[in-house]
Amino acid sequence: MKISPEERDALYKVIFARRDVRSEFLPEPVPEEVVGRVLQAAHHAPSVGFMQPWDFVVVTNAETKSKIKQGFVKAHAESAEQFSADLKEKYTSLKLEGIEEAPLGICVTCDRSRNGPTVIGRTIKPEMDMYSTVCAIQNMWLAARAENLGLGWVSIIHDSVIRETLGIPNDIEIVAYLCLGYVSQFNDQPDLERKGWLARSDINDLIHREKWQAL
Repeated sequence: MKISPEERDALYKVIFARRDVRSEFLPEPVPEEVVGRVLQAAHHAPSVGFMQPWDFVVVTNAETKSKIKQGFVKAHAESAEQFSADLKEKYTSLKLEGIEEAPLGICVTCDRSRNGPTVIGRTIKPEMDMYSTVCAIQNMWLAARAENLGLGWVSIIHDSVIRETLGIPNDIEIVAYLCLGYVSQFNDQPDLERKGWLARSDINDLIHREKWQAL
């Protein structure tokens, strides 16, 4: 099946319009069929040895989200202490999650034992199952944007909080906690670029030809 120029352009539009959403969530519920399409997109990500190591825990309960938010608040305070004084003030001013504002959360996990101990493609690089799970998250992110949904990745939280709150077994790796929902707007730039935390690097500075070239 060939991709038409119009379909190609639509894909690039979605890629460049994708955002990590933290503060624009609306309380409007997301229909089950839309959530289903986003999860199906994740499930069709490439995976090493076709092992499909991911699972998805969908969270809508307000009490559950409150417990996860409390875990974020604690981890956020710990993280702030790692920055220099000038950056600490800026860091604490940033909105870095939408756990309670988003209609639903999705925890993405990786079962590293799925389909046996020996998996094609993991024999030399065993971490490929974790990378595969991240590919599923990227698929979800792009599908969400195509559905005009915002999605944000909350990484400032200890796994132990999510594990205990969601009852995730100890042998299952927690890869991401995501916030998903309709939003009031999509910003033209990523939040951290828009608010002056960092600028986007020039792609020409990141491309090496044939061999690594020191910049």
